[in-house]
Parts: sequence; structure tokens; C-alpha cells
Amino acid sequence: MNLPGRDEAWRRHVVSIEARGDQRVIRWRNGWSTVFPTQDLPWVCREHGSRTRPAIGDIDADDLFYVEPHGLLGARCPYSPDLDATPRRRYPSYQFDTIRLVLAKAGEVSVHAELFSPFTQLLELADHASVLMALLRDPARVHACLDRLAEGAAVLGAGQAAAGADAILISSAFAGAGFISPAQYREFVLPYEKRVVDAIRATRAVPIYTHTCGAIGDRIELMMDTGTSGIDTLDPPPLGTVDLADARRRTIGRLFLKGNIDPVNTVLLGTPEDVARAARERISIAGPGGGYILSTACAVPPAAPPENIRTLVETAESHGCYPLTSPGLRPRASS
Repeated sequence: MNLPGRDEAWRRHVVSIEARGDQRVIRWRNGWSTVFPTQDLPWVCREHGSRTRPAIGDIDADDLFYVEPHGLLGARCPYSPDLDATPRRRYPSYQFDTIRLVLAKAGEVSVHAELFSPFTQLLELADHASVLMALLRDPARVHACLDRLAEGAAVLGAGQAAAGADAILISSAFAGAGFISPAQYREFVLPYEKRVVDAIRATRAVPIYTHTCGAIGDRIELMMDTGTSGIDTLDPPPLGTVDLADARRRTIGRLFLKGNIDPVNTVLLGTPEDVARAARERISIAGPGGGYILSTACAVPPAAPPENIRTLVETAESHGCYPLTSPGLRPRASS
């Protein structure tokens, strides 16, 4: 569940909901608007239509707490829920309503919460180029921001665990080799994610796993050092750099693995036969002994043929059942 709960009265801020071709647009009373593309996440425009982000030099680290990319008005600084512009260093009572409501209906389905790593929060909030340049030119400013963002993420994760989430995903999408080096990961990502993991576990012993897209084959051991329970996406070439057999060898007995099926070349552009072949191959590599979750690497493309998704599910059900004997998720009944 990657969406926070909402103030029940959020509609009072809406002026109109309009159709623009195949898109929908919400217009807000403050002059901003939210556009819903058909093949992308919603994005927020200011009064003049701009989607610009502040440079990191224009951000006061003392104002930071948590950057919620899925707020009604997008990523905001300092964190304030929905359209309430009052800076807060705590979460509103409805923050965890989504988790509670889904848990009440989920039955035996495992329900996972999601929060954003400190490094990802900073890149969701600020201009990417300014942040990446600051890693080299002004690391002290970056560390000051990450320190505050880790505090907010830790409080959020502890609240998600207390609300009953079966597992918590730390979204760390910008921590791959396409953005930063292993040395920069060790300095700017690892210590802050470890703080978040440790704080959540101090509240409740819940599985915590990490989502990082793209090229992570050169930093799997560093990712394990955060204390994570598992690694998600494992993008294979050409999207990433993870060979599943190699990742299995390096991680077995220490954490679980999830993903590795190419969402573009296999799930979007391939045939059902391609999907079934890829799924069986990954189960044969990483399934024995448990500790592997079959899934696409990263997201399922919105335009993927339904028969490909159906084939993936059927292959998992027919070839992917084995005892959970390795570190990882457990059924809710035993949690």
C-alpha cells in the first residue's frame, strides 16, 4: 500500500474534475492542478503550469521531516498532509487508514506498506541535477537533508508496523548505478536506510525489503548491509545488471529475492510462451529451498497483454510452490 490515508474532507479543496482528451484533470482551489496521464503516474502543475522542483541549495534541511510523493499536491517540502500547508513533524491520525482498511478486507492476503528511503525522498523533492552535483560539491548539505528525512521515514515506518502491515517496502529507486557509484551508495544511502530499518524493527519485528531499480549487480552486498530482509526488482539485462543465479549465490541464507522477469521485453513485448519460459527458468534457479518471490522486475507495464499477466500467475501457481525455509516473508497467521 503506497498511498497514505486521506483527510475525509479533501474534496472541499477541489474546484473541478475535467476531461482533457484521454486524461483527467483535477483543478484545486489554490490554483494548482493534477493531471492523470494514461501511461504514467499523476503529476502536479502549479498555477503557471510549471512542474519545476527546487534546487537543493534552496531547501532548508531544518524544515525537512518526510517527503510524501503521493500527497494530493505531489512531493512537498516541508511535509504537510494533503493541502494543509502547516509544516508538521508528525503524521495526521488518518495517515495509516489505508493500511487498516485494506487489512480489514484482505483475509489471508499479505498486505505490505511502503515508504520512501531518505535518498529517494530528496530526489523526489529537489531538482535531480542539483542533488547529484551536491554529492560531489556540497556533501555536508546532502547529509543534513538525509539526516532529517531519515527521522521522518523512521517514524512513518514504525507507524506502519504498528498499524499491522505484514511487511514494509523501502522504495529506494534512485540508489542504482545509473545515478550513483557504490562509494556514494555507501556514504549517502546505506547508513540512512539502516537507521530506518533499525527503527522499524525496534517497534515490531516485521519483514522489511528494499526496492531499487536498474543496475544493482555491483552493490548487492551493500544493500544487505542495511539490514534489509529482501531485495526487490533485480532487473535483468538489458534493463539492469542482475544475473539471478549470481544474486542467489551471493545472498542465499541472508535474505529473500523478488523479481527478475523483464517487464518490457518479456511481459510487454513477449508472448505467453515467452512469459512462461522466463518464469519457469527463474523458479528453477532461485526457487529451491525457498526465499524467492516470482514477479516482474519493477512494475507491470500498463499496456501489457492480459494473457501475459495471466500466464505469469498460472506459471507461479503450477511451478512455484515450495516450503518457506529461507529468510523472508511468512504467512500472517504465523507473524
